Amino acid sequence: MKTYQVSKPGGFENLKIVEQATPSPAAGEVLVRWRATSLNFHDFMVGVGGISVEESRVPMSDGAGEVVAVGDGVSQWKEGDKVLSLFFPEWLDGKPTGENTQAMSGDTVDGFATEFSSVDANSLTRMPSNYTFEEAATLPCAALTAWRALVVEGNLQAGQSILVQGTGGMSLFALKIAKALGAYVYATSSSEEKMARLKDLGADEVFNYRTDKEWGKTIAERSGGVDHVLDMGAGTTLKQSIAATAIGGHIAIIGILDSPIAELDVISLILGHKRMSGFAVGNKEMQEDMIALLEAKDVHPVIDRSFAFDELGKAFEHQASGSHFGKITVTYED
Repeated sequence: MKTYQVSKPGGFENLKIVEQATPSPAAGEVLVRWRATSLNFHDFMVGVGGISVEESRVPMSDGAGEVVAVGDGVSQWKEGDKVLSLFFPEWLDGKPTGENTQAMSGDTVDGFATEFSSVDANSLTRMPSNYTFEEAATLPCAALTAWRALVVEGNLQAGQSILVQGTGGMSLFALKIAKALGAYVYATSSSEEKMARLKDLGADEVFNYRTDKEWGKTIAERSGGVDHVLDMGAGTTLKQSIAATAIGGHIAIIGILDSPIAELDVISLILGHKRMSGFAVGNKEMQEDMIALLEAKDVHPVIDRSFAFDELGKAFEHQASGSHFGKITVTYED
């Protein structure tokens, strides 16, 4: 079988394809034939060496595939079942702990840039029944992060408002989930073309953050304050996110696309009774709940472009260009 490995940190050219024997599932495991993965900022950082991983680590946090064999003692899966990976394969339910979030797919443990791998039977969920493998591969990181921000942590209700920033996969999932739940959506972009596409997807109002440096204040004046803000940039966005948030509103810090160091307006937080939380992705139970909603509401991802298995480096280069709108995927040949 073919599998990618990080030969050494620091550059897409160090992502090497090697040939290995196809594993057999041990007791409690299933053998999965992976059919697709998708790119996240976390995977990009592994690829460029911004996150240091062991040599020979298999990258990529997301995986969608099908079960081809089951080990002894496995009853919840059978051959042919379509399954999804977990970003935190040991965090099944409840609150995050140091122990259950230590294993991170494509980082501290092997990910899914491989044709086959044996996986603990508990570290998978089913795919949405109305999804392709390519669509499903966009869910475990981007979609689940948006779901947790809005539904689990934010308790989003119909009639409330949200603000999404940019046009990456997570932001577009947040937009689609929010609209499916009856929310009013504000969005930002620096591209007039992308702003028009955001409107086409259902964004109610879109603002250009490049031409309006005080976009947070502008959105607050327009909306009276947004109930749920998903902050993606930290360094250059958090100040504006706080300004845009309603009294008693929630700010989810889920990205560091600009810088992990940000200016914090503490007085605005205190006097505005604003709640701010930082988190990464979610657990298996959250993923299962999200899948049920996506099926019921027929919500599908926006896929910008798909690459072949041997084009992972090119896919990362496309991600680095910043020209994409939605998710970038990699599909595996038969």
